[in-house]
Amino acid sequence: MNEDTRAVIDGLDRALAESGLTQAEFAAALGTSAPRFSAYRAGKTSPSAAFYLRALRLSASLRAASERGWMTPPSTSRQIRRALRQGDDLWALKMALQGRDQLRELLHRNDEAVAAWASAPRTTGERAWDAFFAALTEHEFDAADREAPSWTEDDRTRLTEDEEWILPSLLLDEDEVRASTPAWLAKHGVYAAERDLVTA
Repeated sequence: MNEDTRAVIDGLDRALAESGLTQAEFAAALGTSAPRFSAYRAGKTSPSAAFYLRALRLSASLRAASERGWMTPPSTSRQIRRALRQGDDLWALKMALQGRDQLRELLHRNDEAVAAWASAPRTTGERAWDAFFAALTEHEFDAADREAPSWTEDDRTRLTEDEEWILPSLLLDEDEVRASTPAWLAKHGVYAAERDLVTA
């Protein structure tokens, strides 16, 4: 193995370790598959220079966010996924909104840790929740007049008419939920009453 390949492998290994993510999560954050990322780390194939630099940059921003206690797309998605596996949709909603609220604060402060939000999350395990989380994220960037991360627009973040999802409400029926869903959310095929999106 030549010196340059070894340097790239070492850099990717450090980036993975510093990100605080699993290999599968970090691969997803970078927009690639775990097997491909593993092949890069084994020196079986070489990543592009752009990919390598992105790995270093995202790793640094993820580490900085984690050290300061900020949620990121991978950590928020992980918490939603855990809640859904336990059948706790209410906790999944709270985690999604907590991630949204922390993103809002980062954008408001123009904090450098907002760069961690370029990291694509792994799936929550349910397309509806993936779409919901992407919509929340996209809306916060739009509200801050900043370009939303590219992962908010991939195929899994838009539900078809056959897949559209209504977040259950304790006080409203489905028609009332639809009527009170903000347009920015409805365009993702997700319907949730605006009152249910408000946090204290």
